[in-house]
Amino acid sequence: MPLPLDVRLMNMAAASLLAVFVLLLLGGGAWWLLRHPLFAIQAITVQGEVTRNNAITLRANVVPQLQGNFFTMDLNRTKEAFEAVPWVRGAVVHRDFPNRLRTVLVEHEPMALWGDESANKMVNQQSRVFEANVEDVDIDKLPRLKGPDAQSAAVVQMYRHLLPIFETMDMGIDQLELTPRGSWRVLTDRGALLELGRGTEAEMTAQLQVFFKTLSQVTARYGRTPTALAGADLRHKDGYALRLRGVTTLDTDGKKKL
Repeated sequence: MPLPLDVRLMNMAAASLLAVFVLLLLGGGAWWLLRHPLFAIQAITVQGEVTRNNAITLRANVVPQLQGNFFTMDLNRTKEAFEAVPWVRGAVVHRDFPNRLRTVLVEHEPMALWGDESANKMVNQQSRVFEANVEDVDIDKLPRLKGPDAQSAAVVQMYRHLLPIFETMDMGIDQLELTPRGSWRVLTDRGALLELGRGTEAEMTAQLQVFFKTLSQVTARYGRTPTALAGADLRHKDGYALRLRGVTTLDTDGKKKL
């Protein structure tokens, strides 16, 4: 016989109350579990490349930004906190049950100083500009690159392209600059300033090959070697202007010698 309607309604009400009770019980248990001191973060293990940071600097920069416990902590925000630490290029953060975090860090490897001398900026091997204390590196061994931050990759690429060309003349590049007008400028390790003008890598290569091919001949006419080079302007269409140390084109009366 089917149960009376009132009995069925009572059974449904009882089942509903039981379900609500179970849900409340589970919710309360989860609430207690998520906030239990056992799951508060007790330690952070740091792995990977950590040569320019120590536990003190990491604790001072990262710990104040951490919120939540093992279950509720936002790993993306924690990752961003680590990557905001000077010298840190990337971080991967994992949870280690029940109350630990483990992070793997990758540090910037400086390729060159970046911008003006007053700026604490460098560019890494991936052509990314970053800020850190330049006193942490041997600045005498790094060239200086200049240009808009958004074009750091182009400047690094041009430097890597031009350096072997200069090395064939036993010269190094102390500074390479991409000016706001898009012109390239090189300061050699001997203090010579070369205005290269605008152009692609291929155009710069052709221009420098002509210049270096004739440089020894030109300097020899004045009893000098390429080491006497003080500056050159390669922006002329069919030639270049040259400055040599110890050579002048004017005599004491102000008349041209050459």
